[in-house]
Amino acid sequence: MSDTLLHIGFDAKRIVRNGTGLGAYGRTLVNDLSQYPLQLSLYAPDAGRQHLRNQILQRPNITFRYPHTVLTTHLPSLWRSHYIIRDLLRDGVQLYHGLSGELPVGIRESGIPSIVTIHDLIFLRHPEFYNPIDVRLYTWKFRRTLREATHIIAISECTRRDIIEFGQVSPDRISLIYQSCAQRFGAETDAAMLQQVAHHYQLPQRFILNVGTIEARKNVLQAVQALPYLPSDVSLVIIGRPTPYTQQVVAFAQRHQLQQRVRVLHGVPDEHLPAHYAMAEAFVYPSVYEGFGIPIIEAIRCGLPVVACSGSCLEEAGGPDSIYVKPGDVLGMADAIRRSLVGSPNREERILRSQKYVQRFAGLDVAGQVHQLYHQILSRS
Repeated sequence: MSDTLLHIGFDAKRIVRNGTGLGAYGRTLVNDLSQYPLQLSLYAPDAGRQHLRNQILQRPNITFRYPHTVLTTHLPSLWRSHYIIRDLLRDGVQLYHGLSGELPVGIRESGIPSIVTIHDLIFLRHPEFYNPIDVRLYTWKFRRTLREATHIIAISECTRRDIIEFGQVSPDRISLIYQSCAQRFGAETDAAMLQQVAHHYQLPQRFILNVGTIEARKNVLQAVQALPYLPSDVSLVIIGRPTPYTQQVVAFAQRHQLQQRVRVLHGVPDEHLPAHYAMAEAFVYPSVYEGFGIPIIEAIRCGLPVVACSGSCLEEAGGPDSIYVKPGDVLGMADAIRRSLVGSPNREERILRSQKYVQRFAGLDVAGQVHQLYHQILSRS
């Protein structure tokens, strides 16, 4: 490998452990950045999950790196927060990028410039959705990271405003660079895969789709509550990691005789998601607050109209041709979904305009902005 390649280190914990969210962000960004003249070292506390690790392209300029001493192997969290700096210096890393809102303690003092991506500050904006101890821990990490970071990436204008407000950060320390959507969303899904997925999950003939962790903040119960106001042959398919809130959703469906119209799916592999989008009639995302909302972009790229809740960044992700309702407005949500079903007036036109809008989140455009920022930061160092 050429010695002239700029050497970037990444916090890769979420890349090898998280199937969606922070993990998807890291994998997509690294894969897109690998097309630039960069040497990319992915520092992970362990090998994580093989199927996630395998989503990283096998290219000569991408290398995984793990703890290599007895102490750091047995104390991976300590390595990630402190001792990793020794490895960064040994490996000749010129800039370190914390992909999930964290940086090692002492990286500023080490002389290695650092960038941190902050996805959201929901724990500060809506602490009611978190354990109070977690709020204190996340707040401490946030303030510590601000002291260490050379520069900050916010993935939405909403998150940028929150960083300025809660962190008292000068706006010139923050760059707004949106999260990109993986290229597989939007590619045509072959008929055999559609048939396989429909049969395997016993999908209803007509359904609206929701994707994301099934938790109170994401508020999917509002979509369930809207079902009685929709045509009786329209179902709701919910895909996501379960939490105790899932039982509230299931219990509501049972009490109101909606259990045949609500399907909750866990552990759906990543390669099956595009087929679910392709077979749905609309996408619903009633989250109370998000840092960005990448499933909205996935849905639009797959040709779906979107219904979401107002009040955070979802209008940024979905653009002006998606439909937004207030959290808690069940009748408004039902009306918005009805206007998004197949055959509704102006549905296809809204889809096309939304697809044009989300082109700004194309992977190479996002990676190009990050690549340019790396050079800008290093030119000042």
